[in-house]
Amino acid sequence: MKKQNLIILILISFALYFPSALNAQAPEKSTGKEAKIKWYSFEEAYALSKKKPKKMCVDIFTEWCGWCKKMDAETFTNPTIVKYMNAHFYCVKFDAERKDTIVLDGQKFVNPNPTGKRSTHQLTNELLRNQMSYPSYVFLNEKGQSISVVPGYHGAKEFEAVVSWFGEDAYLTKKFDEFSAGFKGEIK
Repeated sequence: MKKQNLIILILISFALYFPSALNAQAPEKSTGKEAKIKWYSFEEAYALSKKKPKKMCVDIFTEWCGWCKKMDAETFTNPTIVKYMNAHFYCVKFDAERKDTIVLDGQKFVNPNPTGKRSTHQLTNELLRNQMSYPSYVFLNEKGQSISVVPGYHGAKEFEAVVSWFGEDAYLTKKFDEFSAGFKGEIK
């Protein structure tokens, strides 16, 4: 009997001194149904844009780029960014060092040294205007023409202003600094 009383006393003491441990809930598990950016290959997005014109946002990355991975993990998973990007752009993931050939409107783009380490694809050079920086985001208009290149990592709040500037066509009438100074986004 003494052993049972001792166990009960220990349990009561534990409950009194650590009440949060008894009420603690397991961390909320992901349902796997979170919204995600719909990523296309460059060829798919280019073809879609010809059928149903829409701007393109091309995320140019490399496998070895840490800031690219941070952008994927933090900014491109933000629900506001996901929703906006899917609504306003054909979004493209483009490996700057991809090895295959791309043909667009009869023009071939290749990786000149596909077996070499860190060999840049010709389309990367074209899109980035030979200003290699990873990650970089190339915004193309509805005709597939380059609007601008935005280099570097951007947090979700900052990137919301960037994509809104292009998505709302504000880039046609305002400089980015002027637009972003008055921008009231959803991300706090």
